[in-house]
Amino acid sequence: MFDLFKIGIGPSSSHTVGPMRAAAKFAALLAEHGELDRVTRVRAELFGSLGATGHGHGSEAAVLLGLCGEDPQTVDTDATPVRVQEIKDHRTLALNGSHKIDFDPDADLLLYRRRSLPFHPNGMTFTAWHDETEVRQQTYYSIGGGFVLDDDGSGNPQIVPDPTPLPHPFRTGAELLQICEREQLRISEVAWANECARRPAAEVRRRLLEIWAVMQECVHKGCDTVGVLPGGLKVRRRAAELHRRLESAAEIDPLAAMDWVTLWALAVNEENASGGRVVTAPTNGAAGIIPAVLHFADRFLPGSDEETILRFLLTAGALASIYQQTASISGAEVGCQGEVGTACSMAAGALAEVLGGTPEQVENAAEIGMEHHLGLTCDPVGGLVQIPCIERNAVASVKAITAARLALHGDGRHTVSLDKVIKTMMQTGADMKVKYKETARGGLAVNIVEC
Repeated sequence: MFDLFKIGIGPSSSHTVGPMRAAAKFAALLAEHGELDRVTRVRAELFGSLGATGHGHGSEAAVLLGLCGEDPQTVDTDATPVRVQEIKDHRTLALNGSHKIDFDPDADLLLYRRRSLPFHPNGMTFTAWHDETEVRQQTYYSIGGGFVLDDDGSGNPQIVPDPTPLPHPFRTGAELLQICEREQLRISEVAWANECARRPAAEVRRRLLEIWAVMQECVHKGCDTVGVLPGGLKVRRRAAELHRRLESAAEIDPLAAMDWVTLWALAVNEENASGGRVVTAPTNGAAGIIPAVLHFADRFLPGSDEETILRFLLTAGALASIYQQTASISGAEVGCQGEVGTACSMAAGALAEVLGGTPEQVENAAEIGMEHHLGLTCDPVGGLVQIPCIERNAVASVKAITAARLALHGDGRHTVSLDKVIKTMMQTGADMKVKYKETARGGLAVNIVEC
């Protein structure tokens, strides 16, 4: 659960959170092996999608701060621009937070726009030297959602499974439904039991509510902030104005709830685009959907309380784990269907759960949420997580609510299973041209520039 819901910074889980974690891991690796004090120079090389859109996705700043030992969950987001500029101006950094070395961003931080590593589009290699002698080299892959894999030399590195014995292990939607039927449990109850096998129940509860608190704070900050988003596109922040209008509306609008959902998604994704603190859910590019739909449940569902929040997040996390184990949540690998599509699927299923849906109806809602995002490309204009990403989160949030309600009008029986639609998403991503997978070389990213 807490691998899938990470507290981090914008604008991208794969391009900002992942590279920061990878750079910090490399710096810590040098310290672990007693090599840190010998290092006189470090070079970071970013490949594939990281190289193509890293400038707009904040990858450069993430790598610099990661080499300094910073963590996405605790780094001071307000001080980030100043610290990065100081490194560039002084051409030095404190490796692992303690060992000062010379660092020339032009020569030591390289983004290759058209070179990729074989395992995954989001690859990066770090090399440390003592004068002219190589001390250590390590390659990492940012596979989406802030997950980072070490290149172990096998050519096919894997996420190391958590060895904790679980009461209800599952990989697929079918396995999850079988557990619910056999044990007479709701999906949120299955997720709760599994999480409590890893850590005390009180800690699970505290950490889930901490995630909700960060989502709320992100929404509040997004609703209070005006101005223009960074990056050169001059995209106006709209959440604050929309919030003012909704708060002051005198007439009763039967669709006002949907406007609030739109507002909450915009607020989060504007914060993400500006490098603010967000919850990766399951990625930063799709970070507004879970908070928007959860705010909808908290505000508009009768009897909503703390248990509603917990059940929603537990269900969303259970569904996300199926995607993470059997497919991909990386826009660089499968396009935006793997990011916004997955988040919509998670939110739809979670909302169906707290509305009283059966496990079969929850699975149906999650399937609907993904089915109607199949083929969605990742084509960020200017390599920035702004157009079409911010509005896409708002639209997907409303779509998640529709998917949940549609599933609840049925009895859970449907033709396309969640597992089948996830398999289809992966096949579609494999068939998708590379230029439509977070490279800013296709779709809107090309046509807006041409216009």
